[in-house]
Amino acid sequence: MSSPEDRPLAVRVEGLVKAYGAARAVDGLSLAVRRGECLGLLGPNGAGKTTTIRILSTLAAPTSGRVEVLGLDPGRDAARLRARIGVVPQEIALYEGLTGAENLEFFGRLHGLSGARLAERVAAALGDAGLADRAGDRVAVYSGGMQRRLNLVAALLHEPDLVFLDEPTVGIDPQSRHHVFALVDRLRARGATIVYTTHLLGEVERLCDRIVILDHGRVIAEGTLDELRRRASGVSGRGARLDAGARVGEALGVLRAAGIEVRVEEDLPGLEDVFLTLTGRALRDEDGA
Repeated sequence: MSSPEDRPLAVRVEGLVKAYGAARAVDGLSLAVRRGECLGLLGPNGAGKTTTIRILSTLAAPTSGRVEVLGLDPGRDAARLRARIGVVPQEIALYEGLTGAENLEFFGRLHGLSGARLAERVAAALGDAGLADRAGDRVAVYSGGMQRRLNLVAALLHEPDLVFLDEPTVGIDPQSRHHVFALVDRLRARGATIVYTTHLLGEVERLCDRIVILDHGRVIAEGTLDELRRRASGVSGRGARLDAGARVGEALGVLRAAGIEVRVEEDLPGLEDVFLTLTGRALRDEDGA
């Protein structure tokens, strides 16, 4: 089996800029996502996460820079690309006056599904969302968690190769969050590529292979969770740093000379500490994301 580094790229971004007048929501961002990878995209409010996803998913045009998604240019090849990606936005994108099944049928037709294939995919999606028994109820009477789950499976009806999940668990109960995690696990099992943004750092630890942290529209750190923790702690990948003075080293030497196996565990920070170390602790109240 090939290593993740050997897989072809699903997303390639080089020098991406998105400017609104004098303000830059994205400022020279470069990013790579490999096929089959679940990438966690983190950053404080106003870091450029949502703007980046909008550009990658054909919903916004860049000011400058190179963007390639599944080998296509989101600007020139928007229709072809939309057929291969799924986008789950922060906002619920459902029709409250329609039933759960009717919503899925509508979105399925938008993705080119029809007939028996559409019926099959709608039934599967309702099952995946845990809503088979509520398929005939209007979305207006669904709980927030039910709407979030339906919102997610609506974007997956056409079995996309690449899925953008923009804070898919905002404001939902633990049971629905667990259900979303199970859906993400199934996506990963079938080899889909996922870009996952969230403010809930535990979700990234639970779901993502690699993490990219954005701030002020740029990548300020990337790597696996362990790599980022080591970077923030100042511990190298080849050993631990001991700060308790020379006597600790003497004690370890005596123990090892006596044939006693000693294991030194590194006290590495959690992801929240890494995030705050890299982005700062000041409040961010900008509207952008």
